Amino acid sequence: MKLQTQIPLQPEKEQIDYNSKVLLLGSCFVENIGAKLEYYKFQNLGNPFGIIFHPVAIEKLVKRAINKEKFTEKNIFFSNENWHCFEVHSLIFAPEKEEFLKILNTKLEQFREYLLAASHIIFTYGTAWVYRFKETDAIVANCHKVPQKKFVKELLSVKEICDAIDKTTTLIKSVNSNVAIITTVSPVRHLKDGFVENTLSKAHLISGLHEVKNSKNAIHYFPSYEVILDELRDYRFYKEDMIHPNNTAITIVWENFSEVWISAESKALQKEIETIQNGLNHRPFNPESKEHKAFQVNLQKRIENLKNLFSHITF
Repeated sequence: MKLQTQIPLQPEKEQIDYNSKVLLLGSCFVENIGAKLEYYKFQNLGNPFGIIFHPVAIEKLVKRAINKEKFTEKNIFFSNENWHCFEVHSLIFAPEKEEFLKILNTKLEQFREYLLAASHIIFTYGTAWVYRFKETDAIVANCHKVPQKKFVKELLSVKEICDAIDKTTTLIKSVNSNVAIITTVSPVRHLKDGFVENTLSKAHLISGLHEVKNSKNAIHYFPSYEVILDELRDYRFYKEDMIHPNNTAITIVWENFSEVWISAESKALQKEIETIQNGLNHRPFNPESKEHKAFQVNLQKRIENLKNLFSHITF
């Protein structure tokens, strides 16, 4: 008797290995996959502008980077004793204007370099609900605790989502034709919008995303949303807030992602890195013992051997 559904998954041809460069953009769920890539020391850059939840905000940042449109004074504002930008997450700010512009443009240049060099780009879309700033009539990435009355809340239509994703991928392909673009919908529920409203939002995202995918064979879809909702289907796989997947769920999604996108040849190296990570986290009973000092020497040798294979690997 089957007690659980299982989504059929097949390995992709353009898999990620230790020579790959992976760029990750989107909602907080992309950071969970990014954390796994970082733990296993794959080359990656995750959310340089902080968590970005919706397709229009991601499109704006990609367009700005590829077209070399630097951030200027007109793109930032002063609030609560700090400078902010509606195009990036609220955790990116600075007390001085010039300092803040330097931070933004340094991140923009890093972002552009990764867009041009990336072998894989992962987009995770979180919501179709957006906020439009009344003064400029522009959709923002984050409201930065600016009073709610200054915004209009809107639901992106399927067509608007489709257009934003299509423009994003077309721009990227114009400068990096060989990149593999992986898309997914975040299983994190935005219940502040409401239960029904969250479901509507996810439906718009999925419809818009698949409309683009069906018209462009170069775009891949990974079913992280479906794994959480259809395979796991149980609140024991959520954190106490009943909104975010817990570590067990994240590990299961990572294992599924690895099956599809991580090369089999890299598995042995992952095991070695995991052994080193466990060794670095080990807390000895007696740090001065001969046994522990010999353990440290051996651990350092293993780290040096990895660095000789891949210079980007650091611990």
